[in-house]
Amino acid sequence: MTAAAIDKDLLERAVGRLPRDPLTSVRREALSRFRETGFPTPRHEDWKYTNLAPVADLSNRWLREPAGHVAPASLSPGARELAETLAAAIDAHWLLIANGVVVDHPCRSPSCGQQVTANSIARGTGSYSARADTDAMSLFNAALLRDGLHVRIAPGAILERPLGVLVFDDGPAVSQPRIVIEAGDNARAEVIEVHASAGEGEQFANAVTEVSLAPGSALAYVRLQDRRADHYQVGRLNVRLARDASFDHAAFDLGGGLIRNDIAVDIAEPGASVALHGLYLAGGKQHIDNHTRVDHRVGPAKSTEEYRGILGDRARCVFNGKAIVHPGADGTDAQQANHNLLLSEHAEIDTKPELEIYADDVKCSHGATVGQLDPNALFYLRTRGLSEEEAAQALTRAFAATIVARSPIAAAREYLERAVESRLQALIGDKSPETSTAGARIAGDHP
Repeated sequence: MTAAAIDKDLLERAVGRLPRDPLTSVRREALSRFRETGFPTPRHEDWKYTNLAPVADLSNRWLREPAGHVAPASLSPGARELAETLAAAIDAHWLLIANGVVVDHPCRSPSCGQQVTANSIARGTGSYSARADTDAMSLFNAALLRDGLHVRIAPGAILERPLGVLVFDDGPAVSQPRIVIEAGDNARAEVIEVHASAGEGEQFANAVTEVSLAPGSALAYVRLQDRRADHYQVGRLNVRLARDASFDHAAFDLGGGLIRNDIAVDIAEPGASVALHGLYLAGGKQHIDNHTRVDHRVGPAKSTEEYRGILGDRARCVFNGKAIVHPGADGTDAQQANHNLLLSEHAEIDTKPELEIYADDVKCSHGATVGQLDPNALFYLRTRGLSEEEAAQALTRAFAATIVARSPIAAAREYLERAVESRLQALIGDKSPETSTAGARIAGDHP
């Protein structure tokens, strides 16, 4: 497979065709910086297991077709069904981002308008600057940014219902979703971010989410990616925590053909705490790559991290978790673990938990496991009357249930349980993911 390469002249022409709006200067600045970086390739250490060549090829073909850059004037029936089904399943204030454009603003309603504002950046009712973007994919996102969602949670606000953001592509698309969330002092909120595919045709979503937590604020966050098995997605989450802020995050990757997730957490002031949990389920030829980085710049502060993966068929997954304890960050407590269950001799996981410690008074640990089902546990369950197949299914479900149970948002847990169970049925039953689509699962068309 060739290395990823974006035609920068095509990109510049595409940026020039976008309308003049509050994002024009952002795009131009990002374009200038992206021309120096281009797409990451396997020659970059953090990308050595993930080749974006098919994503670059799709992006170049999309850049050549100006007519395809216009967002649909209205949602397709499939997209409406997707949104309605999700809203019926999870009680939340839902917002929609279709093909990178904010299309709905439920949080402008009186039910949460006093505590939360949710606005479109392109329409001038939100704000955004790309100066903080340093990685290539965030710059690519900013260069082609047509819109963004800016959510502000008022100081002292305590939201009784979660905020839900459904991000999807409706038809063939290369989209650049952008979400900016700011929580004021001592605010308490929950956010559910769902990524899905609503239409047919080739799709690549390059999503960026930025979270800023003021002193004493607490944010519970669940991200679910359940795209079609032939679609691509790259996602980045940047989080900055002030004094005594807390961030509890759980990520679930069930669909997608090529998926890359980056999480960068900056603990900037003492007393902050971070919890990162993740579950990835992959079969067929799926490729799911998770990279996390937590910078402990001061102490005392705490970060805990556990990711689990279940891989079948010829799936390949990557986990790289890094915690950096900077000089002077005494009192840091950083724990991380990655556990993987291989259901096939052809499945592959590349795992690398890392610690970089430049302070003395710390408590840190990391570890990883890769293996198959425990034969002793299988034997025990069979002595209790289960068949070999039933015992294997019970152990596999229990392995995944550990992460589902740690989902920090109760309103989404039942829905997550159903979605994970549906995906596990396909993996355990040795069904190729190409025979089902993530969109169908979310829309409720699965058994």
